[in-house]
Amino acid sequence: MLFESSINLNLKDADVVYYPNFFNINEADIYFKNLLEFINWKQDEITVFGKTYQQPRLTAFYADNKNSYKYSNIVMQPHPFEADLLEIKNTIETELKIKFTSCLANLYRDGNDSNGWHADNEKELGKNPIIASVSFGAERVFHFKHKNNKSLKKKLILHHGSLLLMQGETQTNWLHQIPKTKKNVGNRINLTFRIIA
Repeated sequence: MLFESSINLNLKDADVVYYPNFFNINEADIYFKNLLEFINWKQDEITVFGKTYQQPRLTAFYADNKNSYKYSNIVMQPHPFEADLLEIKNTIETELKIKFTSCLANLYRDGNDSNGWHADNEKELGKNPIIASVSFGAERVFHFKHKNNKSLKKKLILHHGSLLLMQGETQTNWLHQIPKTKKNVGNRINLTFRIIA
């Protein structure tokens, strides 16, 4: 048994389930160490509202095909999956009975690294995209807010070895972010598995 529990976040107009200990602590420790070392991390420039600056985290993109992925005027060309990523992907696919084609990896180096409010609704992902988001390393707070109803918000701490599954109309109706924090936090690796047809 990989994990003991899943938590449905019961968000309105969404389908979000959280698995706090999808990978056990030993697996999570090994994956974290290997991914930190072997992923081809780089820092892209990002353009938002006409201004260009260094993206506040490192990223890498992997896929089992040649399809690029575009967001915020960044076009990412895929690397072939390396061994650990493939193992993680296979584990998730076996448990969730969902096949993923791609993985956008993010490295948050400290509390200054962040990811602003957004939805994973790029056209390559199709209607009602399925995103399986795995966290390794330092815990970070993950925020949700409803696009139309400002009173609907949710905060979640993403644990080492956890999986957050977002599907259905989540990306249509909700935004999410990883805000900056003044807390002294270490490296966090986030793997977001996606389906790009």
